[in-house]
Amino acid sequence: MREVAFIKQNKEKWLEFEQAIFGKAKKNPDELASLYIHLVNDLSYAQSYYPKSKTVVYLNYLAATTYQKIYKTKREETNRLVYLFKTEVPLIMYRYRRYMLYAFVLFFVFTAIGVLSASKDTDFARLIMGDHYVNMTLENIEKGNPVAVYKSGSNWGSAFAITLNNLRVGILSFILGITGGIGTAWVLMQNAIMLGSFQYFFYEKDVFWESVRGIWIHGSMEIFAMVIEAGAGLILGASILFPKTFSRMASFKQGLKNSLKIVLSTMPFTIASGILEGFVTRYSPDMPVVLNLFIIFSTLSLIAWYYLVYPYKVNKKTKDVQAI
Repeated sequence: MREVAFIKQNKEKWLEFEQAIFGKAKKNPDELASLYIHLVNDLSYAQSYYPKSKTVVYLNYLAATTYQKIYKTKREETNRLVYLFKTEVPLIMYRYRRYMLYAFVLFFVFTAIGVLSASKDTDFARLIMGDHYVNMTLENIEKGNPVAVYKSGSNWGSAFAITLNNLRVGILSFILGITGGIGTAWVLMQNAIMLGSFQYFFYEKDVFWESVRGIWIHGSMEIFAMVIEAGAGLILGASILFPKTFSRMASFKQGLKNSLKIVLSTMPFTIASGILEGFVTRYSPDMPVVLNLFIIFSTLSLIAWYYLVYPYKVNKKTKDVQAI
């Protein structure tokens, strides 16, 4: 069938679909699901016979919008924020899990570069962190408290300033995804190399364990959230570079919306890490080692479970519901 004939044959039906999707009248999930099946069938046909046509872009947009509306309609009666964290973000994380893998690989590579560079050049830490910070840390090491920097300032003042800075870095990393992900990778590289060189600096001064007991009380969530935010930036960049069957603008809008939801989900973890850094990390040298380890592993387990394990559970549950 020629494309013109295909459009003519289905035009009225698609217009009805548009009215159902974008009209003010609410449709129940079953009606939307039936509509979605029809759209997917038409889309499959168009992709087979008119792969580069505007018809494919149009039907792809309708199908994607219908799919999103199905789940939105199903959950309208529930708290929107609860749904975002409980279902929507995990499903988005599962869908874009490949980009999260890329972000973690980049993070570990850049951190290793920081460690290797610091091990080969004794002045590398000064180059990355500055003479003032390194000299201050050396003084703290001599006084017997390598992480004494976290005791400077008031609890509330430190927590507030640290949280604002971490939120700023995360948002910047995400926004720079519009550069095709290059800016995001740059921000991640700066922070990962700094982390690697900083930790090696402590190792070189024989206070590595003491630094771990302090830094990672807040660092487990802070660093993990930073990598997730970088993954969101990569998603945004990929939506521009690889629109697939969508128009570039439609792909960008979808990528922006989904990646922004991921970034929003990291904010509670970033805020929590700022509070820990302002109120708890300063007491790390005086804590029992068991308490140090408990805080570190419990916070790491929580954020890792939410972003790496829970998405698979939600996806499996969603598939099971669809199969019934």
